[in-house]
Amino acid sequence: MPVVKNRSILTGIQVKEAMRSNVNRLSFDTSIAICIRHMIKFKSNAVLVDDAAGAPCGVVSKTDIMGVYYAGLPIETVLQDVISGPSLYCYPDDNLEDVIDIMQKNGIHRLYVLGADSSEVTGILAYTDIVGLLYRFCRTCSKSLRKTKKADDELPQLKVKEVMTAEITLCNKDDSIRQVVEVLSAQRLGAVLIVDGQREPVGVISKADIVIAYIHGVSIDELAENIMNRPVTSCSSDELLSKAIRQMLLNDIQRIFVHGDDTKHIKGVLSLSDAARFRSGTCRACVASRILEDF
Repeated sequence: MPVVKNRSILTGIQVKEAMRSNVNRLSFDTSIAICIRHMIKFKSNAVLVDDAAGAPCGVVSKTDIMGVYYAGLPIETVLQDVISGPSLYCYPDDNLEDVIDIMQKNGIHRLYVLGADSSEVTGILAYTDIVGLLYRFCRTCSKSLRKTKKADDELPQLKVKEVMTAEITLCNKDDSIRQVVEVLSAQRLGAVLIVDGQREPVGVISKADIVIAYIHGVSIDELAENIMNRPVTSCSSDELLSKAIRQMLLNDIQRIFVHGDDTKHIKGVLSLSDAARFRSGTCRACVASRILEDF
């Protein structure tokens, strides 16, 4: 009896083809203030924390710092007091599909990569790296639009509504930052949509906004509208997936909200992690080549 295997564009690709070798690391006695500045400088969502011997002993993420802010701890608190761990690891020769499944199962956005002897961290793999790999992979694909020069309407194209998450979590602009932190933490979100009294979108607050508020000394009981980003970056649910991803890359954001016919009606959210996890097994959208064609 024939065996049917589900395959995707990532089948057979290993971690080493997507990982980055530059790992952000700090000592366990570093203050949270310095850690936040480090994250801002290197646009990092987490840092690997080393013990006195220089060996990794845990991770501090924006989620951890958000928790410290919520708890009212001083900005001079050292990383040793707030680290979470141990970190989850993978190896350069691991299959990328398997690693994505591990990340999704554990609700994490990154894995650190160990060397062959398991004694040293040699890299990091995040969803953004995986999306980037898809673009590079498409450069050599025999069906790429860059090579076939086929018209767009000759290839079926994925739309945002096929990949987006339909559930939307809202906070009111008159809620306190404390309440926003509670929502982000309870639902393990990277950002939350802020609405006004008529439930119309007026802004977005991400973990990064919370962390910046902390280092700037903003009271956690301040109103959400005082730290939110505006306007809301959104796209149509009927937008091509490739164009939505390009919009995220150009705006240096990891998610974009999705509206229907009315821009004031937000009906979903699309993240880079959604794009990385969506392995259709075909070149339906030819996502990478469409993005590359416009650069």
